[in-house]
This record gives sequence, structure tokens and C-alpha cells, in this order.
Amino acid sequence: MTTSTGSNFIARTQSVLDELEQGGQLKHLQMIEGPMGPSIMLRDRGEVDCFCSNNYLGLANHPEVVEAGIEGLRTHGAGTASVRFICGTFTAHEALEQTIADFLGVEASYTFVSCWTASEALFPTLCEPGDCIVSDELNHACIIDGMRLAGVIKKGVRKAVYKHSDMDDVRAKLQGLRSDPEFTGEIFLVTDGVFSMEGDIADLPSLRALCDEFGALLIVDDSHGTGVLGATGRGTHEHWGMAGDEIDLFTGTLGKALGGGAGGYIAGSKAAIEMIVQRGRPTLFSNALPTTVACSARKAIEVLDADPGRVAKLHANVKYAREGIRDVGFDVLESPTAICPIIVGETARAIAMSNALLDMGTFAIGFGFPVVPEGTARIRVQISAAHETAHLDRLIEHLRALKAQT
Repeated sequence: MTTSTGSNFIARTQSVLDELEQGGQLKHLQMIEGPMGPSIMLRDRGEVDCFCSNNYLGLANHPEVVEAGIEGLRTHGAGTASVRFICGTFTAHEALEQTIADFLGVEASYTFVSCWTASEALFPTLCEPGDCIVSDELNHACIIDGMRLAGVIKKGVRKAVYKHSDMDDVRAKLQGLRSDPEFTGEIFLVTDGVFSMEGDIADLPSLRALCDEFGALLIVDDSHGTGVLGATGRGTHEHWGMAGDEIDLFTGTLGKALGGGAGGYIAGSKAAIEMIVQRGRPTLFSNALPTTVACSARKAIEVLDADPGRVAKLHANVKYAREGIRDVGFDVLESPTAICPIIVGETARAIAMSNALLDMGTFAIGFGFPVVPEGTARIRVQISAAHETAHLDRLIEHLRALKAQT
């Protein structure tokens, strides 16, 4: 029998959902029937061109990546069925973590079921009371929640937020901490490498210089940069001509360019990774990455290493798409990244425009509040190395038709 409290909850929840529906902001999940690729099959719609996936290198359905996952399942089964410190680590995890470390040019790495989980492990494990986390205001939600969690688990961890990519404000925040006689802890400065909603990149050389000047650690979440930026796809640091060991700690994902399945990691010094193994709550209380994903992600990195031409094609596609979007008359931020946001204003308008594109055969998602601030809703177009010129030309043609309607 439903209690009055339960009835109130259902009524309250339904009221919110009804309001979203009436305002044109209710999200409807599309059902994909088949693999992820430059074109996909959607239930009740048929084939559409996909410009909303993070499948930046087209590896999500690469035959070698798929076969590696199948072989991993045959060899290891589904997974550990427990946490690694209790039951052990499969060789698939060991091999993947060494491959990630080698790829990024750091000492060690440790994998998780998602980059969100990796971010939840990082600050609550490595920060101590009296430390301060300094964060870009546009950092991903997983960083924000990781910072909040650190403050809950480790009472006395400070937090500071600087204006987006504003080096003067970064300096002011760091200088303020170092001039405070009561502050004696470590400073963890964290930034996205590629900002997922804006499509711009962090100024890592300037941040590194400021961290060196004020004795801070530099942490980069490069989930949208790895596989995308740099001549060989190492990420945002390679784009800037920096070595991997110039970044103190990376967080990243295996669920985008590196195979697209799932999973995340922390990479950096052996000491930091060992502390994550010993004390990280997500490592102590959560299962290991499924072995299928561990094997397929490792193969994805190997495919990327063997064929950096994929990165070059992605860069060429990005240039072509950005020029086409501008030619249509939409503004898109100048950036080398594969994220091309078209700012349209209100959430309902972004969703309506996204739906109109889908009716034409182009799948690109409209993002609004609370994912982005009110008034900055956008259609986020994401480019892949798997897209051919025909896909890009259809995108531009459909955007031109959309522009004519608005």
C-alpha cells in the first residue's frame, strides 16, 4: 500500500516531469539498433548520421577492438566478481594500466569502471585536511563532485574556483594561498584539458608555470583531449608540446576516443597511484573494470599508436566541419578540438533545433540547463575520424536548412 509520504514524492516528481514536458525540455532517450559509427540505426527512424558521440577516432566498432574484447571474455570471463585487493588483478588490467602509463609518458596508472569514479577517488584519497583544490569554473561535473566529496571525507580541505582560463585569477588564487600564514598544505590545481561544453582547451604551459612558481600540483582531466589532440593523439599536453611527466596527475576515460566502451583511469607517479590502490574508496569497495573493456581499450591504444593517420584525419574533418558551420552562418568557437558548440540561447530552442536536425537525418544533441548555464543552451556537434566528406556535407546542408527555418 502506498504511504502518504510516497504519494507526495510521486506527485512532486511527476509535477517536475510535466513541467519539463510542457517547456519542451524533457529528454527522450533514442534507441540505437546496431553498433556505434558515423551513421547509426535508430529505432523508428532508421539510419541517421551521428554527430553526438565521443567516438572521436571511430574505434568503438573497429574489428580489432571488438575482437580483443571478445578474446578477453573468452580468456578471463566477465570480470573479477569482487574488488581487486580481495581477489586479485587479472593480467588484462595489468597490461592495460602499463599501456596507459606508457602512452601518456608517466610512471603508472590505475583503472576504474568510469572516469567519474576515478575523479571520486582522486581528491578524497590524495588530499589531507589543510590542502586546497583550485579549480577552473567550467571543469566537468565529476571534478566538482570529487572536490565536494573530498571536503566531506577529509574535513578541512579547502576549495577555490578561478575564472575560466583566466591566468591572472589563477595567480591571484595561488598567491593568496601562499601568502596566508595559516595555509601550510598542498595545492592541487585541476583543469579539464578540453572543456566538454565549450570545446576550448586549457592553457597548460601557463598553468604549469604558475604551479611551479607557487609549488602546486597540476591535475588534468583529458577525457576529451586524449586521442584527439597532438600529432599522435596523446592529448592536450602533446598539443602544447609538453611531455606527459610535466603533468603531475591525469584523469581520463576509456569511454570516448579509446574504444568507447566504458572505464576511466588515474595516471601519474608510482607513489600517487600506490596511494590510490591502498586508500581509494572506489578501489577498495568497487569491482574492477570488466575484462572485455580492459582488453578492447588496450587494443584501441595499440591501433592508435600503429595508425596516427586517424588523428590527422580527425583534425582535417574538424577543420572542414568548422569552416562549413561558419559558412552556414552559425558561430562556432575557434578551437582544434572535435567539439563544435553552436550557441542558440534557450534550452527549449536548442532541443527543438536538435529535433529538427534529427528529422532531417542528423543526430546532434541540444544541451541546456542544468548541463550549461541558463541562456547558453547549444547544439553540440562532435566530429569523428570515421566521418567521411559525405557525412560532413550532409551535416552542413542540414544546418543550412535549419538556419533558413530560424
